[in-house]
Amino acid sequence: MTDQWFVKVSPLAKPAINAVKNGDIRFVPENWNKTYYNWMENIEDWCISRQIWWGHRIPAWYDKNGNIFVADSLEEAQQQAGEGVALIQDNDVLDTWFSSALWPFSTLGWPEKTPELSRFYPTNVLVTGFDIIFFWVARMIMFGLKFTGNVPFKDIYITGLTRDGQGQKMSKSKGNVLDPIDLIDGISLKDLLKKRTQGMMQPEMAEKIKKQTKKEFLNGIPAFGTDALRFTFVALASFGRDIKFDLKRVEGYRNFCNKLWNASRFVLMKLEGNTIDTNAILSIADKWILSRLQDTKSKVEKHLGDYRLDLMSHELYEFVWGDYCDWYLEFSKSLLADKTTKAGTQATLIKVLNEIITLLHPIIPFITEEIFKQCGDILARNNGSLMCKPYPKVDTNLISKKAEIEVKWLQNFILGVRQIRAQMNISPNKVLNCFVQNFNTTDEAYLNNNASILSALSKMKTIDKLSIDNEAPESATALVGKMKILIPLAGLVDKKQEIVRLNKEIEKLNKKKIHFESKLNNDKFISSAPEMIVHTERERLASTQNAIIDLSTQLEKMNKL
Repeated sequence: MTDQWFVKVSPLAKPAINAVKNGDIRFVPENWNKTYYNWMENIEDWCISRQIWWGHRIPAWYDKNGNIFVADSLEEAQQQAGEGVALIQDNDVLDTWFSSALWPFSTLGWPEKTPELSRFYPTNVLVTGFDIIFFWVARMIMFGLKFTGNVPFKDIYITGLTRDGQGQKMSKSKGNVLDPIDLIDGISLKDLLKKRTQGMMQPEMAEKIKKQTKKEFLNGIPAFGTDALRFTFVALASFGRDIKFDLKRVEGYRNFCNKLWNASRFVLMKLEGNTIDTNAILSIADKWILSRLQDTKSKVEKHLGDYRLDLMSHELYEFVWGDYCDWYLEFSKSLLADKTTKAGTQATLIKVLNEIITLLHPIIPFITEEIFKQCGDILARNNGSLMCKPYPKVDTNLISKKAEIEVKWLQNFILGVRQIRAQMNISPNKVLNCFVQNFNTTDEAYLNNNASILSALSKMKTIDKLSIDNEAPESATALVGKMKILIPLAGLVDKKQEIVRLNKEIEKLNKKKIHFESKLNNDKFISSAPEMIVHTERERLASTQNAIIDLSTQLEKMNKL
């Protein structure tokens, strides 16, 4: 038994509990309050001495009679003991969490009232894991209140624990740990196997991991880049306790970065050598994308305030990939070809791109900074860094419900035509004739306003209006509200061949369906196979069943023609 140093904690715990209860500090998500209260309300005296080599040595000295002198220095201890008394300092060091608890203010010059201390203490938010709420978070709150009279931070954002794609905790013995640098720069299979197995486990386990690694990574890990990895973790930052990490997610966000880069190339190519007219007349598509941008900014602001980084990244992803790249850039091609809409579209293209990269900069700083520099000459703002620019604010004057309703109609029309092409197996590049029927005055106005966009994006040669009394030709149909789109099939589809093709596809899928059902109806398979495998088989069955339903619907339509 050896003597240890203890801190009587209960007098420190009570103010720290009250700081959370009265709202001076809040946990995000709030359910972690319970973990904190449970620990603090049942806290015991804290043993702060450790018998290890490294750390802050306990500032206590002993004379030969065992008398203890606690002081800031040996000189001060010597003054307490008296001149000529031999002193020996305690060999123990302070517990790591004791030293860490002092960190928020001790690094800023405390106990002196320094400018740094008044500027940075307390800070806004602490980001940490749930597993050290009692070790670190609670200690910082207790010490902060004791020594400075103030809390160390206002919000405590608790993250989940990152696990592998199968939900297992990452560990060296399992060989499922991934080095972020390998994901950023890429690594060959040979080097990956070497890192996974070298000196970490028994040979039998190493061989097992080797086989798993080959199956999972095939040729190693490709280079995903820093931005893609950052975006992945932001997108995974939900309020859940666990985060399942999957390389396919990183690949998806690498594709997003490529999409953003290509979009910026397109915009800069269309604006090269042109002066931007910020007062140009805007088309309905321009007004629509600016309105959608304001909605996105509003949601991003809310999600940031709520610490829902996953929802924030989802909003930005959907707006950039869906609204801006998939729709607006396609709209812009025909708008740029028209002298009356060209200037407004150019101004809108660069304005929205500039705000997109500013919104995304905290998530993917490297690609957005590079795009910003390349846009600098056009924007006449090529000085400084994007990180110093103000975050975009919502401009309510640019919100246009009218534009959003009209473009939604436009999108439904284009998607209806694309659905017909897919169902009837018509080539996407085949130019079509089109009729519309059962339209109202609003539909007619939308058709007239957006004729060039509809023709370009739907690959239409003609769009003719057909009264309800006129008999429609043999056609495939889609609906936009109550208005009917009709695509005449004469010369486009061989009815007999298409029926034969659909029947063959349905027959193949039915065989797959029987195979999946027989597996899932086998009790031995269900009880012995890993849960992940069973789940995958169920997903395959559901996907096959849905495909059969879709093809059967197409076959039914074809038989009616």
